[in-house]
Amino acid sequence: MQSALDHTVAFASSGSFLVQPSTGLTIWTIVVFLLSMAILARWVFPLIRRALDRRKEVIEDSIDAAERTRRDADRLLTEYQERLTDARRQAEDIVQRARQAAEVHARGAQAEAHVRREQLMEQTRREIEAETRRAIEEIRSEVADLTVMATEKVTRMALTEEDQRRLVEEAVRELDFTELSVGGEG
Repeated sequence: MQSALDHTVAFASSGSFLVQPSTGLTIWTIVVFLLSMAILARWVFPLIRRALDRRKEVIEDSIDAAERTRRDADRLLTEYQERLTDARRQAEDIVQRARQAAEVHARGAQAEAHVRREQLMEQTRREIEAETRRAIEEIRSEVADLTVMATEKVTRMALTEEDQRRLVEEAVRELDFTELSVGGEG
């Protein structure tokens, strides 16, 4: 066991360069570190800084582009809403004009129907008057014929044409045709 202990003491006396670094090792470590830092600062850090700057610019450009896109989207949304409002207003105007046109057309159709009805009623009145006159003339003719026949039977003789005319006129004067005429309907 002694030999292990001697070995440990010998190892400790020589000193572990990790536990107790020597001055030369410390100086070389500092020189290598400073040299490494100089190389890094001269060639690597500028590359890293440029890469980071480019990345920063890309990110800033992306943020700017996103902001522009958002502003454009807001502008387009506002424009769309205005157009939609205009379209709604135009649609309401069209509907209102269509309603007004329909009302005007309906009033015109009513007026036209009223005029047409009045025309038909007037035409019907004229036809009734004409038919009434024709019927009265037929009745007068029938009455005249009946009067002549009745007179012949009563008198049992033939009347001259002049006698027949005189008797017919007297019979017609005695009849009241005012009840049959259109003017007497009132």
